[in-house]
Amino acid sequence: MLLIVVMIVAMYFLMIRPQRKQQKKHQDTLSQLKKGDHVVTIGRLHGVVDEINNEAKTVTLDCDGIYLVFDLNAIGSVTQRSAASEVTAAASAASTETKPAEDDKTDATEATPSASATDDSKDDTKAEK
Repeated sequence: MLLIVVMIVAMYFLMIRPQRKQQKKHQDTLSQLKKGDHVVTIGRLHGVVDEINNEAKTVTLDCDGIYLVFDLNAIGSVTQRSAASEVTAAASAASTETKPAEDDKTDATEATPSASATDDSKDDTKAEK
């Protein structure tokens, strides 16, 4: 009898609990979905959210000018958030940061030009060739 109870508890922690966590994470992702987000469906179709209908639980995707209506649960992942969501996320992150009153040390990244800026110019010259 004890062996059966141990197996049921093990099955819960190895199978049921992780699945519930994954479902909750997916529901959170869907609840934060906004117009302009780049998404991938479960059928691996890439598109941009054009409209969300919460009553009918559908989402309209713009796939290179073709508008397709999908069930909301057909969204597999969000690859890129819209600019409006990124701005609000950045604003909330900036408001929570605290700046020191006086900082006499200069940051090494501020004193030297960024490496990415010089790399971009090299990439542009390679692309022109």
